Amino acid sequence: MEEFSNKLLKILGKVPAGIMIIPLVLGALINTFCPQILQIGTYTTATFTSAGTIAITGVFFVCVGAQLQVRTIPKVIRRGGTLLFAKFAIGALLGIAVGRFFGPDGFLGLSSLAIISAVTNCNGGIFVSLMNIYGDETDVASVSLLSINDGPFLTMVAMGTSGLASIDLLSLLSTVLPIIIGMILGNFSSKIREFLDSGTKILIPFIGFCLGGGINLSNIVKSGFSGILLGLISAFVGGVFILVFDKLIGGRPGYAAWAVSTTAGNAVLVPASVALVDPSLETAAAIATPQVAAAVVVTAILAPIMTNFWAKKFGSPKFPKKEAVNAAVSTT
Repeated sequence: MEEFSNKLLKILGKVPAGIMIIPLVLGALINTFCPQILQIGTYTTATFTSAGTIAITGVFFVCVGAQLQVRTIPKVIRRGGTLLFAKFAIGALLGIAVGRFFGPDGFLGLSSLAIISAVTNCNGGIFVSLMNIYGDETDVASVSLLSINDGPFLTMVAMGTSGLASIDLLSLLSTVLPIIIGMILGNFSSKIREFLDSGTKILIPFIGFCLGGGINLSNIVKSGFSGILLGLISAFVGGVFILVFDKLIGGRPGYAAWAVSTTAGNAVLVPASVALVDPSLETAAAIATPQVAAAVVVTAILAPIMTNFWAKKFGSPKFPKKEAVNAAVSTT
């Protein structure tokens, strides 16, 4: 049994964002072909179907918020703040433009909700891993600031302020309050922060399964191309835009821009969270969720490749330019 568990963990580790994507696919398979299995009520239905998404996600936000350290923000405000602003700006601009020019149907099947959800949320785990290879301590610490874009808050800000969704201030507060509570707890006590840190990992597969419980695989087949396209937009359109900001404003070589050009696994839950506040977006959220899930996988593959290529060509703190070629080869 232990050998089987080790093999399962290895499989999860090989699949990009596998800890969320694999449970999500399993949940979607059950919901598509035999949804009645988990609809027996009480704890089973609340834990393993879309009925549990809200509660589990809320707890997850508390755990994520506890990892945000106020004292680290002044040190990384220029570097992390530049990446955060650029990441949010390109996602919001693209999403708002699509909404204005193409309407609810979106561009090639991609709605404003899908674009903003995917492009504004970055995968902190991939960013930290790449910064450990190519960057320095300030780069690694920047993830505490970049974590602000985890979840639906910035997506709601973009959708609400642009008029693409009906989202009031109280709704925004109700969404971000669990993160704020977690942040207060995490900064109050390092032991509480360490305790809640385990929740950021343990809850992810449950969230994935619950989200999958609301997905019909026929929709994934229909949106397959658009999901890949969304990943390419997040990786390359977003990457180039962030690169310009990172070089001109941050004064950096640009490797971090590619590392942040991912779609977070957490972003899969964003469309549903936004639709919870604005029910008129429920249809768009149902289509956007599998698209964002596809973008998670695409960007998880492309970001390390592009970060390695850029550091190889232009250097980084760990690998000065003249040493970058040999160092980059040794890490592949």
